[in-house]
Amino acid sequence: MASLITIGRIIGAVALLLTAPLSISFFLVYALCCASDILDGYIARKTRTTSKLGEILDSIADFIFVVIVLAMLVPLLAWEWWMVYWIGAIALTRFVSLGIGFAKYHAISFLHTYANKATGIALACFPVLFLAFGINVMAFILCSIASISALEELIITIGSKTLNRNIKSIFLKDDTLI
Repeated sequence: MASLITIGRIIGAVALLLTAPLSISFFLVYALCCASDILDGYIARKTRTTSKLGEILDSIADFIFVVIVLAMLVPLLAWEWWMVYWIGAIALTRFVSLGIGFAKYHAISFLHTYANKATGIALACFPVLFLAFGINVMAFILCSIASISALEELIITIGSKTLNRNIKSIFLKDDTLI
């Protein structure tokens, strides 16, 4: 059931391409995709049907959703140089982390940390933040949160001996704050 919801998010992300950016239909599909991101993991945990495949599918669905949303909205925004470089640095950090993870574990190593979840929530709020605060504040908020999560994921990937996609944070040991 959870994997079907995740697949629904992929379909929803692709369906966004059929909507006008920032239109009512865009926001409706966008909200459904965001809700599915919350529901799939919740349902998988509650029904005890979590799996490595489900974790990977969830990360792939998130990636597809973010890429499509960015592809739709980035051309509409007046980006300043600092935003482009900051986003580029975040993307580079994430790709380096994935590369190290693949070299170490021979697997896609997207992690489900609290910081990555916070980044997902912030990205889900992207259109609302943009409409409410404008591009500068929105970019600063999103890039700050995404930088912390990207660096944390890189530190975890470099320092871990085994792949644990569900590690919560470098600041937690056995779910207790260090």
